[in-house]
This record gives sequence, C-alpha cells and structure tokens, in this order.
Amino acid sequence: MTAGPLDPPLVAVRSAVGRALAEDLLPLGDITASLVPEGATARARVVARSAGVVAGRLCAIEAFAQVDPAVAVDWELADGSPVVAGSVVARVSGPLPSILTAERTALNFLCHLSGVATAARLYVDAVAGANPATRVLDTRKTTPGLRALEKAAVRAGGAHNHRGSLSEAVLVKDNHLGGLTIAEAVARARHRWPGRLVEVECDRADQVTEALEAGATAVLLDNMTPDEVASCVALVWAHPTPVSVEVSGGVTLDSAPRYAAAGADLVSVGAITHSAPVLDLGLDLDTGEG
Repeated sequence: MTAGPLDPPLVAVRSAVGRALAEDLLPLGDITASLVPEGATARARVVARSAGVVAGRLCAIEAFAQVDPAVAVDWELADGSPVVAGSVVARVSGPLPSILTAERTALNFLCHLSGVATAARLYVDAVAGANPATRVLDTRKTTPGLRALEKAAVRAGGAHNHRGSLSEAVLVKDNHLGGLTIAEAVARARHRWPGRLVEVECDRADQVTEALEAGATAVLLDNMTPDEVASCVALVWAHPTPVSVEVSGGVTLDSAPRYAAAGADLVSVGAITHSAPVLDLGLDLDTGEG
C-alpha cells in the first residue's frame, strides 16, 4: 500500500483503522461471522447509492488487511473520482467471514471521507464561477483523531488545507487579543518565526488597517458580509505589500460565491469537515451479475 498526494500519511491510516476495528472486535471478536463455515469465500462490490466524490481508499484497504491479508480489494475508482448512483467503487474477494468482519469499518471510513470530499467539491464548484482564483480551504474543525484523514478527503474533493496543526502558522484570533495588541502579536511572531505565515483575524475594517500596518502576511475577515469584505479587499489592494485575504465564519454554498466575487483569495469552510453528510456506499455480495 502506497500513499499519493491525495492520501493521508500511512501511519495515521493504520492507527485510525486499528482503533476502529478494536471498537468492533473487542472483547470476543465477530461472534456472528464466526457462524459462517470456515473455507467459505465470496466476491462483493462496493457500490455507490448516491452521487458524490470518492475518498478513503487507503482506510478501506487497511481495514480488510488488518482483519485478514487474504482479502483482496481491487479499485475501480481512485480517490477524487466522481461517482453516480450505481457506480462500482471497488471489488472485494476472499474469505467470507473476514469480509463480513471488516465490512462496517471499511464502509464507515469510505462513507464519511467520501462525504467530506463530496462537500468540498460542492464548495469548489460554487466559487469557481464567481472567481476562479479563489481557493476553498478547510479548518481545524475536524473529528478528533481523524484530522489527517479528513484533510486528505478535502484534497480529494479539490479544496485545499488550512494549517494542519497549531505549529504550522501563526493565526492571531480575537481571544489572543485579550492579552496583546495586533501590532504586538505580529511583531513577536515575525521575530520568533520569520518564515511563517502571520495571519490576523479581523472583525472590523480598522483591524484590517492595523494588521496591514503591523506587517501581517494575511488577514482573516470573520463574519463579515460580502459588501464588508469588498471594502476590506480594497484596503488590502491599496497596501503596497501583497497580503492575502481569507473569509470565514458561517460560509454557506449560497454565500461562498458572493465572497469570492468580493475578491477573497481564500474562503474557509468548517462545515466541509464538521457537518459533511456521509456518502451512501454499500457492500453487495456478488451474485454473478454485473
């Protein structure tokens, strides 16, 4: 098993799958699958019940492999591929008890991560017509322990990742300003980590001006209307040093194109990960048809 640019780190995959299988198999294993006679084999298909975007391939492979390396999984579609209802995503073959034991864990990852990829693709498509230069970002509002997997699914959906951890960039938010000013925060960040992105969350236009004068490399316009964003973008464009503009805060599929049209470079959407509906995928035993 190898990881590509759309895939999460293998160590994250193996750890997450191991924990998920433990939830199902402890303390006594799959007592129902143990009723199936030893030596029984089967072929099955992972089939999409609805349209969306595939993600989570490595997690499904790992789930079957950890249960039984004798189970083979052959993929018809790669992560990032669109599917319609009825599409065959993968074919599974091997010992029937092992397939049954791994089925739910494999599908849980596939359905959830494909749901994240599908949500990401919806937002990417929504902003593309308004401003092709605007990029859609995720946030750190991820399921605890699954961040690397969900951020990979975001990439599979065509969106981009914001910082993956608190050490990747400096983002000065309103609560940080309870202990220091914007100017102080930017100056200290520049001194300690001169090569890092320094972004300042702004609720008002005057904070944007302060962040620009302090030398921030990006501003995050939080909970502003599209008209307010357009006014702040004008301030940024008038500044002699290029500064990127990110918009966040309750962004929806309806409002995302308006923020893009207002000139936002980046639109970050927590809902891509924290509220994505699962993509309906099922495992059907092969009856010899199709």
